[in-house]
Amino acid sequence: MSSGLMKGRATKMLERNVPSILRPAKGMDLKIKRGFCSKSQEGSKQKPEVGGHSTYKVPGHKPSDWEKKVLLWSGRFKKVDDIPETISFELLDAARNKLRVKISYLMIALTVLGCIVMVIEGKRAVGRHESLTTQNMERKARWREDVAHSASAKP
Repeated sequence: MSSGLMKGRATKMLERNVPSILRPAKGMDLKIKRGFCSKSQEGSKQKPEVGGHSTYKVPGHKPSDWEKKVLLWSGRFKKVDDIPETISFELLDAARNKLRVKISYLMIALTVLGCIVMVIEGKRAVGRHESLTTQNMERKARWREDVAHSASAKP
């Protein structure tokens, strides 16, 4: 038998064993599309401008005073005057995310600093022979004295 005939038989046998869902339809384009969307490249070209205005308009957002501060603190712009009148939502989201990360780093640093301060204060308290147990016992002794003093003062 010729090798072409063998290949044809093998293909037919494999097609029988493959479920119909996995088999490509006849006339189907099997090109692999590598990208984020399945639109063809010809369809993604921008249409010509009509009357001097673009037919596609990117939605803009007029930033509030708070959002301008977020843009400044995130390091996106140096001065308030540098911020354009309308910005994209993606720009604002990126600035918020950057600021959120900076704040979380600040909180981590403050937590570590607080832990170090507490360890130092605890070691100083041990040097003064102070502990929570002795403070608690002294407080309870004062309460007992107050109760005993108020009970003896009543006629």
